[in-house]
Amino acid sequence: MTDSGPEPTLPWLVVREDDNGNRYRVGRYATKTEAEQVADRLHARGACQLYVVERSTAPRRTA
Repeated sequence: MTDSGPEPTLPWLVVREDDNGNRYRVGRYATKTEAEQVADRLHARGACQLYVVERSTAPRRTA
């Protein structure tokens, strides 16, 4: 996982939502499949948090 690079390169997010509705970005990924695999692994740990995969809606950054 990396947070560097332009938006289009890593458009898929894994987001953790806790019991109070707080949301935290866990990571950014190049493909939906990769993000889903990470979310599945985190969920399998048995934590009460919800892990969801979302496509980034942030505008494209220009250099």
